[in-house]
Order: sequence, then structure tokens, then C-alpha cells
Amino acid sequence: MGQDQTKQQIEKGLQLYQSNQTEKALQVWMKVLEKGSDLVGRFRVLGCLVTAHSEMGRYKEMLKFAVVQIDTARGLEDADFLLESYLNLARSNEKLCEFHKTISYCKTCLGLPGTRAGAQLGGQVSLSMGNAFLGLSLFQKALESFEKALRYAHNNDDTMLECRVCCSLGSFYAQVKDYEKALFFPCKAAELVNDYGKGWSLKYRAMSQYHMAVAYRLLGHLGSAMECCEESMKIALQHGDRPLQALCLLCFADIHRSRGDLEVRSPGLGGGDLGPGAPQIQPCLARQTAFPRYDSAMSIMTEIGNRLGQVHVLLGVAKCWMARKVQDKALEAIEKAQDLAEEVGNKLSQLKLHCLSESIYRSKGLQRELRTHVVRFHECVEEIELYCGLCGESIGERNSRLQALPCSHIFHLRCLQNNGTRSCPNCRRSSMKPGFV
Repeated sequence: MGQDQTKQQIEKGLQLYQSNQTEKALQVWMKVLEKGSDLVGRFRVLGCLVTAHSEMGRYKEMLKFAVVQIDTARGLEDADFLLESYLNLARSNEKLCEFHKTISYCKTCLGLPGTRAGAQLGGQVSLSMGNAFLGLSLFQKALESFEKALRYAHNNDDTMLECRVCCSLGSFYAQVKDYEKALFFPCKAAELVNDYGKGWSLKYRAMSQYHMAVAYRLLGHLGSAMECCEESMKIALQHGDRPLQALCLLCFADIHRSRGDLEVRSPGLGGGDLGPGAPQIQPCLARQTAFPRYDSAMSIMTEIGNRLGQVHVLLGVAKCWMARKVQDKALEAIEKAQDLAEEVGNKLSQLKLHCLSESIYRSKGLQRELRTHVVRFHECVEEIELYCGLCGESIGERNSRLQALPCSHIFHLRCLQNNGTRSCPNCRRSSMKPGFV
């Protein structure tokens, strides 16, 4: 297959993919990979396969193609190709919750000599690194990376990157419990989508709507949360976006739990199963309840290999059982979640799980188990270093407005205002922060 024919086939696959004929697109690209001898063409088609498998939630296949792409890039002996392939390898590991590997590959990207692609991909490298740091609950490093990615987006007028960074910042602030910022950033992303009109991929709209739904739920605006989540789910179903479907199902379940709509319908986690080949879910889930939605979310999270997502599902399930005062089932869910949280290294989830265990063992009067979880809880607090450097109180214990300084140290906004200083109380750098929230 010649160079021109390879380009035509890659373009044909892209057209099929954009019209939601995903399997046909994959067949076209695989033929190019099998018959094409042009290394540049092979590299490009491998990039298409990495992206497609990422959006379908086939993360192990995504990783496989990323590894092949690395070998192809080495054969081309071009730093631009090498940078792009290492970024795809970082993203693949990020999706599989191998966060330490993600950070390592991102650092490899940043350590490559200056390339033409560096200005375009540097922001995406910083975003992937930020997501990995967030996955490990290293909040200051995550914020540093997100702000670096945002600067890349502004300097290069990369609105799509800005949209993705805003969604990640929404997730960041949701975790540290500044719910106003958790809503502000995905709303900003939604505005960017609307400003750029129909030419934009619907996936960006779906992404922003999902993060808005999460923030609205945390703020207690459950009707708005349901509306945003339904819109996100509708787009995810149309495009076969399994990872987003799983996240929406988790969000639906959390909304129902917030309403007290729990209901157990069948064995398992508590509801109906939604495995591969099962009938598609209707986007309107208002009459459904928490347990069946957690079951459906867990089915997809397990299928695609999102272990951190599984932790969040099990956290929700444990809270449901605690609300029903079925403590043994709650502990069963907590133990499964702890194993997964330790595997992926997510300290915030571990902290939450120890807190739930502490509550259960306190009510049972089991002092030895209670002490163990109290100790582990405080160890997690110290490891995360998530506390205000002015008042000493933990950040994230309740919904409160926070302020990140240019050095990425985070404080309660009220403490900074009361302190009146223009420099960071932790590192004494200037606290002036132009152009950022």
C-alpha cells in the first residue's frame, strides 16, 4: 500500500469514525496497519487506533497500540513522533489508573529535546500529568500541572485543551470541596463549547455536562444535576462512549442516594447488571434508584478497567448500606474498595474509607478495629497534606471557598482575607494571581 493510498484509507476511517461507524473505521485502519509499509502512515493510523480505543473504553487495546507506536516512532528517528507516542503511552496508563507510570512517561515527554510538536502537545502532557497527580491525591502537584496546561492553552489559543483542563479543574475542586469552583470550571467549559458551535465534537459538551452534574449534586441542586447528567448520558449512548456512560451511571446513583432512593432489586451490589451486549439504557433515569445504577456503573467500570471508578462505586454502595444500617454489607464494600484504592494509590479514597470504617466500628463498640482506622485516617491526612497553612484545619472537611496561590499552595479564602498578606504564608512567594480564579 503506497503513501497516497495509506492517506486515503486513514481519511476514510476518520470519516466512518466521525459518523459513528466505529467498527467499520477500525477495520479500515487495521487493514492499513497490516498492509501499509510507509512508517509515517503506520504511525498515524496507530494514533487513530489509540484514540478510538480510548473513547470506547478499550484501555488494554489502547495501551497495546501505544506500545507499537513507540516502536514505530523509534524507527522514524524523529523527536516529534517520539513525543506524541510517549504522550499516548502516558494517556493509556492514565486510563488504566497506573498513575506512577503516567507521571514517568510525561516526564520523559518533557525531557525530550525541543520539538515542533512541543508547543502543541506540551499542554496535553501537563494535563495528563495533572490527572495522574490527582489520581494519587497529590493536590498541589496536580494544580501546578493543570495551571501549566491552562497557560499552554491560552498561549496557543487551544480552546479544546482549555475545555478539557476546565473539566479536570472541576474534578479537582470537587475533591477538595470547594463546590462553587467545582461548578464554575465545567460551566466555563460548557461556554467554550457553545461559543464554538456545531463544529465541535459533542464529546466536549457531554464531558462538561457530566462535571456540571457532579458539582450540582454536591451543592444539593439535584434537579439540575439530573438534567445535566441525562444530557451527558444521551450523548454518550449515541456515540458508544462506555467510559462516560459508566461515570454518568455513577452520578445518577449518587443523585438517587442523595435523595434517599436506594432500593435493592437483585443480588450483587444491589441492582440489575449491565454487561457487554446488554440492552442500552434509556437516558431518562429519573424513576430508577441508587443500587441498580451502582450495579450498572460497576459492570462497565470493571469491563473497561477503571479501578478508581470502581472505588467510587463501592464508596457509594457502602454509604447506601450504612444509611440502611446494614453494617456488615457496608464493611464488605469498604474492604473491596480499600484493596482497589491501595492498588491505584488514591489516598483521598483511602481516607474516606477509613473514616466510614471508623464510624461503623465506633457504633459496634469494637475498640481495637476503631483505633486501627483512626490511626490510618490521620496517616492519610498527613500524606495528603491537605490542610490550610493559616488556620491548620483540614481542607475538604466541608464545603468552603478555597484560594490557590501562584505557587499552588491552597488556603481557605477567609483565612487569606483575614491575614491580609500579599505573599504565600507557606513559601513567602507573592500571592498576586492575575487572570485566574
